[in-house]
Amino acid sequence: MSATRLREYLDEHGITYEEIHHRPAYTAQEVAASTHVPGKDMAKTVVVKVDGRLALAVLPAAERVDVVRLKDIAHASNVTIALEQDFRAAFPECELGAMPPFGNLYGVPVYVDTHLAEDDRIAFNAGTHTDVMRVAYKDFEKLVHPTVAPLCVQH
Repeated sequence: MSATRLREYLDEHGITYEEIHHRPAYTAQEVAASTHVPGKDMAKTVVVKVDGRLALAVLPAAERVDVVRLKDIAHASNVTIALEQDFRAAFPECELGAMPPFGNLYGVPVYVDTHLAEDDRIAFNAGTHTDVMRVAYKDFEKLVHPTVAPLCVQH
């Protein structure tokens, strides 16, 4: 999804958002630093396979997905981190690795870490490595209807 398409989607639903343009950055922590968004508020979208089907795990930039926990949460037999070749075609309008956490637009379920759900606002890649959007978490939740659960590897 290009930033333009995401902008249109949010506009169609009357969602207020902030756009942040930045130099190209490829990891969630680099994006957070480049945009001056605290890492805890920067949502990293990780594509996973839950029993062979794509899903999105959304968590704070500095965290890692606990696939064992996600397996339990999803009541699945198997959860793995998806490989690029597994999901490249599923997000055709997005630069690889810059998918926004709007799985509802791609027909894939979304799992959000509880830490992000506690934030007033979240920021995320908007389909490119140079565009970030920030929305109220409650608006994101209203549109996406994610499953909220503790997804991060415990330190």
